[in-house]
Amino acid sequence: MRVPVSFQPRNNRSCYRWDAGERAIVMPYLRTPRTHIRLADEADAPKLLRYRTENREHLAPWEPLRGAEYYTLLHCMHSIADGREHARLDRGYPLIVFDIDEQKILATFTFANIVRGAFQACHLGYGIAAHAQGQGLMREVLEPGIAWAFGELGLHRVMANYLPRNERSAKLLAQLGFEREGYARRYLQIAGVWEDHVLTARICPGG
Repeated sequence: MRVPVSFQPRNNRSCYRWDAGERAIVMPYLRTPRTHIRLADEADAPKLLRYRTENREHLAPWEPLRGAEYYTLLHCMHSIADGREHARLDRGYPLIVFDIDEQKILATFTFANIVRGAFQACHLGYGIAAHAQGQGLMREVLEPGIAWAFGELGLHRVMANYLPRNERSAKLLAQLGFEREGYARRYLQIAGVWEDHVLTARICPGG
């Protein structure tokens, strides 16, 4: 039996999708002392473009190579549409971290590559604006985000991998309760180079 999945966007209009799973998933609208966290919608495309362009050099060492089209409004609109479709299909949930007034994007994080069945797991990826780092913001937003993934999504395992030289990520993930599970050689192509990664995971409490 197909199950309707609903969520409440900012304008409080009810939205529904159908999921082949056994439980309804409510899309997140999370609040922390300094942020609001949710899926982006089409109206957020200019804000996403601003985040990308302002942090282009800051994020470049930690991400795959980006073409010029990545820094266009059209690409941002397509990314938002693709993200909402991935969420509709329960494949991934790309969440945007806004300031309290939802006028500026401070960070992003994604529960990606969701696998159901006997695995019930995903990968976590994240990034933060240059001006917002070093203030404990990622921990502030990831703690409720991960709680949502374990609770609402019903996931058993969240995996997060980082470059060995990324000391900020190593510290953050340790604070969030992630444990090292391995080391993968030439794991991902970052900034055009195949890079080693430290593999970590956090298991659902009581799972």
